[in-house]
Amino acid sequence: MTDTPEADTPESRPSSTRSGGLLSGNRAGLAALAVSVVALALALAPYASGGPFGSRVRAYLVENPEVLQEVSDALQAKAQQEQIVLNRQKTGEINARAAANPDLLAVDERDAAFGPTDARVTVIEFFDFRCPGCKLTAPEVLRLMQAHPDVRFVFKEWPILDGPTNGVSHYAARAAQAAHRQGKYLPVFRDMMAEQALSPAAIDAILADNGVSMAEAEAAMSGPEIARHMADMQTSAMALGLVGTPTFFVNGKASETIEPAALERAIREAKAG
Repeated sequence: MTDTPEADTPESRPSSTRSGGLLSGNRAGLAALAVSVVALALALAPYASGGPFGSRVRAYLVENPEVLQEVSDALQAKAQQEQIVLNRQKTGEINARAAANPDLLAVDERDAAFGPTDARVTVIEFFDFRCPGCKLTAPEVLRLMQAHPDVRFVFKEWPILDGPTNGVSHYAARAAQAAHRQGKYLPVFRDMMAEQALSPAAIDAILADNGVSMAEAEAAMSGPEIARHMADMQTSAMALGLVGTPTFFVNGKASETIEPAALERAIREAKAG
């Protein structure tokens, strides 16, 4: 389907979305603290279990429990730094593949794309409707579309949570594509991302609630065009070496993080560049 000038602007301005928390990391931090404290206790157990020295170690830790917090903080900081290094390495590999073969990130005329076709900045998201990170970032992506009407946003469904099977993620991806062919992509995207318990029945209800013709949608979802499109997006994702969702690209460069603030910063930097 070729985008018309009308399709280059959002089918409907993203309306106020249901609230979705940003990635605060509080739960992850608490979990890391608990694991670190347990690991430290196990490491010190041989020394604290008996004997004069062990007794002194135990007494010291009881009298200075803040030591456990200090060690936990150091362990967590070390793990975070190692993860940053790994993320940068992986992102560099993805960017090298993208630079070597720009067609892998070409905006397909079948993609759900919004914003000027001649935009200086293009944001591409590979995502799965059942992915927790995708659900958390979706409201912010819609907000960024409103905040940056001069940026082109491209959505590429990559249903990885089903594995090779044809499960709910695949059904949701095909449903979104069917909605796109009826000019209903953004409201369907918004509502499917807000639905925490996606199922074929819930997806059908979302389509119907947003005015999608179910007869036309069912025909499109079972037809060869959407099947080919989904296969092509899978091929591109694998060729790029993507490992998870959501993965964002700004002007052909993958983001090292899914934090919305980092995505907006990349957009602003691309505009200024």
